[in-house]
Amino acid sequence: MHILLLGSGGREHALAWKLAQSSHCTRLFIAPGNAGTSRCGQNVDLNPLDFEGLKTFCTREDIGMVVVGPEEPLVRGIADFFAADPVLKKILVIGPSASGARLEGSKAFSKKFMARHSIPTATYREFSAAELAEGIGYLQQHSLPVVLKADGLAAGKGVIICQSPIEAVAEFELMLQGNKFGEAGNKVVVEEFLTGIELSVFVLTDGRHFLTLPEAKDYKRIGEGDTGPNTGGMGAVSPVPFADAAFMKKVTDRIIIPTVKGLEAEDIDYKGFIFIGVIKVGDDPYVIEYNCRMGDPETEVVMPRLKNDLVELFLAVRDQTLDKLQIVSDDRIACTVVAVSGGYPGAYEKGLPITGLDQPPARSGSIVFHAGTRTEGDSIVTNGGRVLCVTSFAETVYEAVDDSREVLEKIYYEGIYYRRDIGYEFL
Repeated sequence: MHILLLGSGGREHALAWKLAQSSHCTRLFIAPGNAGTSRCGQNVDLNPLDFEGLKTFCTREDIGMVVVGPEEPLVRGIADFFAADPVLKKILVIGPSASGARLEGSKAFSKKFMARHSIPTATYREFSAAELAEGIGYLQQHSLPVVLKADGLAAGKGVIICQSPIEAVAEFELMLQGNKFGEAGNKVVVEEFLTGIELSVFVLTDGRHFLTLPEAKDYKRIGEGDTGPNTGGMGAVSPVPFADAAFMKKVTDRIIIPTVKGLEAEDIDYKGFIFIGVIKVGDDPYVIEYNCRMGDPETEVVMPRLKNDLVELFLAVRDQTLDKLQIVSDDRIACTVVAVSGGYPGAYEKGLPITGLDQPPARSGSIVFHAGTRTEGDSIVTNGGRVLCVTSFAETVYEAVDDSREVLEKIYYEGIYYRRDIGYEFL
């Protein structure tokens, strides 16, 4: 089968690495890909949002499966575009319809969905610009801290935790009147702050059945000890030590099953990944957010731990036979450490040469996944804020982190930075 994978980040390199191992994959294309994905398949210069261009390519290359990495093509309706086209409808698209992608594309929709299906989440209210005064009054009497979320897609930056009424009102006005997050902030969800520890839960569903993939915990803050501004993710660990069987059964019974059944009951076409951001409050799970795709950098620990043939799982999604399969995972701990550009998450340079990528792996057989890289002549250079992710296996978190650090210490580009304490609370 010829497979087209859409995206260009670390998540897509991990997916490409896994797809290329399948006996069902005879040819793999990645659009647009990065310097790392080119070692798994063929990069093609296509924009994942250019649906007509994708149609031409899929027809010419006899593509049988399209795997959608990032959220924006899904929110914009790529699955619907393929399903409605007489030429493309035979191609399996791994990713939900635009209706299903609203779980990520609209915070207000996802909160209402959870309310309709009694899925535990923080209490909330939503406000539009026309309700500004009402929203300000609500914020002034709200308990602190309080969470503000832009309703739409905001590149992972649309969530603000406010510590005072003055800060909350100022940010609320910036979002609704100051265009802080563009159209994503045309509606704002005001949410109760939950105190607990977070993890990422990944589900693959065929619309009726589901399989739960290995869970992970990611680290958003730029600084060690979880300090400084949020990023797209500085590392991840899987499995998550506090997510024992009893807790994960609660996640399954109270969150995953009602979510999948809710989508089916509402006749929402959903064939693909559901990423559930979960917070453990006491001993109970609550949903922080849904995403309609895999997470990044969590994919870089989930895919290496997954022993199943990924294409076989996707074919079962097509046939709605996921209930006939079981997930098989590596029992070892996987840890990924992300190397970023100097200045990230603020302004940073691109085009900086990277050296040390061809070194022998650490003792655990570490994997270097590329995120923001590109090929320039015979060199590989930086091309984003998050540049590389190094994933290692070990029996303990400490050993896995140590192996990833060992690899990164031999890689260099100007301004390279990475946290040395990923999984610090488990060390």
